[in-house]
Amino acid sequence: MDLDLDGIAARAAADAGGVPARWLGEYLTLLAEVSRTNGHLSASDLARMRACGEAAARDGIPIRSVIDVHLSATWLAWPSLPGIVAAHRAEDLRAAGEAIFRAADRSVGALVEGYEAAQQLEIRREEAVRREFVDDLLLGRGDVSSVAERASRFGLHLTADHLVCVAETDRPFEDGGPVVRHVLSGLGARDVLVATKDGLLVCVAPGGVGPGRPGSSGEVGPAFAARVRQALGERASLRVGVGRPHRGPGGVARSYREARDVVTFADRLELDQEVLYASDLLVLQVLLRDDAAMRELVDGVLGPLRAWRGGPEPLLETLYAYFSCRGVATAAAERLHVGVRTVTYRLDRIRRLTGYDPAQPLQRHALETATLGARLLGWPGDERPRRGAGS
Repeated sequence: MDLDLDGIAARAAADAGGVPARWLGEYLTLLAEVSRTNGHLSASDLARMRACGEAAARDGIPIRSVIDVHLSATWLAWPSLPGIVAAHRAEDLRAAGEAIFRAADRSVGALVEGYEAAQQLEIRREEAVRREFVDDLLLGRGDVSSVAERASRFGLHLTADHLVCVAETDRPFEDGGPVVRHVLSGLGARDVLVATKDGLLVCVAPGGVGPGRPGSSGEVGPAFAARVRQALGERASLRVGVGRPHRGPGGVARSYREARDVVTFADRLELDQEVLYASDLLVLQVLLRDDAAMRELVDGVLGPLRAWRGGPEPLLETLYAYFSCRGVATAAAERLHVGVRTVTYRLDRIRRLTGYDPAQPLQRHALETATLGARLLGWPGDERPRRGAGS
């Protein structure tokens, strides 16, 4: 009986729902040879099958369809395979059958291996493309029109206002991890990008024109924080910074810088709020734009505190607690875990050393601004204050 390879391939393609017969590759030829010799598929044979699987993956053919056409070809070819036709004894038929099924099994395994390898390569390539886009978008790199065009591929339409939220916790976030998936599933994938950057979790979302408006920072920030909190659990530390809405790729980069600055400010100032907004901390950003002027203010106002026998740190902690508690000495004492007399004594020493009286409005303003500046600059030492110190 002649083996009509083309006819069998066409019938297998039809049986598999119309999968093109070319995805059989050299399978039928290999199957016929194995049935004749009762041998095994060689390494080069399996390599060709892996290459077939890789090509199918690149062309977007479902692996189920590829396997289906191969299995259909196996049973359709069976009666015509040389080893089956030539088998006159039961043991000959058994030996040929075992060789054929063994070859079919290894062939399908090689197909799947090649298919998965191609998929993994494509996933890594897509991840690299996405990472490059996220970096360009958040850092404001590259041509604006190019970034805007690439954004549409990831579901962003940057002609509208967008804002950026960043989340910081004890451990760096991992791109593609469970937290990212949980946040994205809750916020919806439409015109929302969730990714990681330098260990932070970043969310780019449409932004309105003010708190309380649909899609505004007043809604996106809490929604983003709530999803992150659900994924992390109640015991994990969490800080969320929310930038202001801005338009275009450059606006996203600006909002991202604002959100990161908010997190930095909140850590250094030991603020209690879990969600903080750039719009509420604009004055700090303005103050720090002129670093030299801020350092001059801090040194000029607070420099005399270095002369205190205990060093300036306890006095700085007292000032910060006092201003944080709206000038109420008893509340500041409770925050610092010291007596009220200790607070009043330190405030008096500050007044005597610096010449600035916290009870006088203009002098109080200078002291408070200098105190915030000292926190943000890490004055008087180089170490950044730790969260919770003095609280």
